[in-house]
Amino acid sequence: MDMFIDGAWRPAMAGARQNVTAPATGEVFDTVPAGDAADADIAIQAAARAFESWKHVPMVERVRIQKACAQAMRDNAELVGTTLNKELGRPLLACVAEITRSADLLDVYAEEGLRLTATMSIASGPGEKTVVTRDPLGVVVAITPFNYPVTLLMFKLGAAVIAGCTMVAKPAEDTPLSTLMLAEIFHKAGLPAGVFNVVTGRGRGIGAAMIEHPVPRKIAFTGGTAAGKAIAAAATGTMKRVTLELGGQSAAIVCADADLEKATSAIARHGFANSGQFCYRVNRVYVERPVYEDFLARLTDKAAKLTLAPAGDDGDLGPLVNEKIYSNSEVQVADAREKGAKIVLGGDRKTGTGFDDGFYFPPTIIADATHDMLVLTEETFGPVLGICVVDDAFEALRLANDNRYGLAGFVFAGDLAKGLTLCEGMEVGSVWLNDIHRSSHYVPFGGMKESGVGREKGRYGVESYLEYKTMYLSYEVAK
Repeated sequence: MDMFIDGAWRPAMAGARQNVTAPATGEVFDTVPAGDAADADIAIQAAARAFESWKHVPMVERVRIQKACAQAMRDNAELVGTTLNKELGRPLLACVAEITRSADLLDVYAEEGLRLTATMSIASGPGEKTVVTRDPLGVVVAITPFNYPVTLLMFKLGAAVIAGCTMVAKPAEDTPLSTLMLAEIFHKAGLPAGVFNVVTGRGRGIGAAMIEHPVPRKIAFTGGTAAGKAIAAAATGTMKRVTLELGGQSAAIVCADADLEKATSAIARHGFANSGQFCYRVNRVYVERPVYEDFLARLTDKAAKLTLAPAGDDGDLGPLVNEKIYSNSEVQVADAREKGAKIVLGGDRKTGTGFDDGFYFPPTIIADATHDMLVLTEETFGPVLGICVVDDAFEALRLANDNRYGLAGFVFAGDLAKGLTLCEGMEVGSVWLNDIHRSSHYVPFGGMKESGVGREKGRYGVESYLEYKTMYLSYEVAK
């Protein structure tokens, strides 16, 4: 598959290519161009030309086109989901669900576009009016990760396009194919050439060239904190705006009066989804001492029922996407063992027929974890949970906040007032009380501290692709 630029497929200028590997089998099943600065410039110039016309397209027409793209995603969900299943390794049904749910977000952004307004002050003098409106920023660069490549792209694309911006996207090296497929699908659904372009290559090559290019006005990035800091620093050279959704090390607090059945069900479901490969999963759990053993037994029982999906078969969890991501889990488990924690479930790589060629790690629970262990201090991005006993819920709150990340938090408490107080005290962008739902398409999503800058989803996402403009109007007053 080639890059999709200005409504057409094209190879890299230098002709270089890179492999796409199926994580379940280790098989190289496709290749994509290994683009460089020259390819970045071609795509950005195409987006800049398209911006000159797209920004003038009436909102109602942009909405019509975006809704057509959303429907095209649904119509092709099985096709794109099958490709995503192969390049990511996640079970097929979950991949198809990612496509359809992402289509819903496009519709939400389209509806928010219809609600955008300008304002006119009524405090002006005779013969004067002051209008505050908003203009689209321009060309946007989107750099997305492997774990939810379609969803996290739509966080950015849907908001940018409805605001009147154009985009050049660079998907992760592990999962480029689903994004490339969507570019063609959207073009066939009516999105004009150059509005959405996709380039492929390595981050330090083509990605850096896009960030440093003088034309784009914004970088939208989801990924690791170290990379996000480097992007933010580079973006200052041309004063680009940034939206950065970065790492997470999200904590759950379980109070002694919590509904343990609900708490353990929610944490098992959320902590191990996508084999733990997402930013706002439960990573660590603080449990009050009176219910610690009961909580641990219930959670272990539920997590033990989750199955791994070997190559060519079904199951709840797929392999980790590559060796680098896999090693996080292995290193954190080894660190916890060395420092005296108990591994009550999992803890070792899964091997055997159907597993040997992929990086499979089973659901793993580390009991008696302490704050000198990596599992309670560093992002895992794998199916490993650290469980820590505490004597008081507010001790748990202190420990939860004693972390450089601030993406999400979770509280389980029978006493609603206590639960709300803990929620208000958590230094995070989103917090759940007494259950864990999917993040809503209508409300802001993003982090505090080193978990990022800015917000995505709903009207908040659209507004981040708009620039305020004040117009001062003067006229002769009729007499």
